[in-house]
Amino acid sequence: MDTVVSNSALLSIPQLPPVRSVTSSSYSSTPSLNLSSSKFFPSFFFFRSQKKQVGHRSSSFTAPRFSIASSAAIQEINETQFRDSVLNSDRPVLVEFVANWCGPCRLISPAMEWVAQEYKDRLAVVKIDHDANPRLIEEYKVYGLPALILFKNGQEVPESRREGAITKAKLKEYVDALLESLSVA
Repeated sequence: MDTVVSNSALLSIPQLPPVRSVTSSSYSSTPSLNLSSSKFFPSFFFFRSQKKQVGHRSSSFTAPRFSIASSAAIQEINETQFRDSVLNSDRPVLVEFVANWCGPCRLISPAMEWVAQEYKDRLAVVKIDHDANPRLIEEYKVYGLPALILFKNGQEVPESRREGAITKAKLKEYVDALLESLSVA
C-alpha cells in the first residue's frame, strides 16, 4: 500500500501583515472613491432611478428606457394600420418586428435605416413594436427578435423570414436575394 508523506517545508505560505481596522469616524485621511465619476467609468454605466426617497440616499439604478425610433424612410405601424400599409401595398414590404428592450433590435437599426433608404424605390420598410401588437405577433408566429418578414401582394413571401441580428453586408445579400426571387417569379 502506498503512503503519502507530507512535507510542510514544501508548502510554504507567505505570512501576511496584520490587518488594522480603524473604528474612529473622525479618521478621514483617505479620500472616498466616487465610482460614478467619469474618471473611472463612462456615464452610460450608471442610470440613476428617478425616484427620490426621503431620509436616506437611494443607490438603486434603473435601465434606460429606449424608444423605437423611426426615420422618414421607416414607418412604425400598429395592428390597425397593418392591412393598409402591408397587406394592401402595391409593392413589396419588409416588416421588422422589434421591441424597446431588445438589444439586437437596436443593433441592426442603422442597417435597417440604410436598407430603407437604399431600396426605397423597390421596397417599403415598416417597423412593428412586439409588445404593443400581440395579435400580429401571434398571427405571424414571431418567436425571436428582431424578426424580418417580406410581404408581397398581401402574402408572406416563402423563405423570407429571418430572426436575429444581422450585419449590414448580410442584410444587403438577404434583401437582394429576396428582390431577385420576386422578379423571377
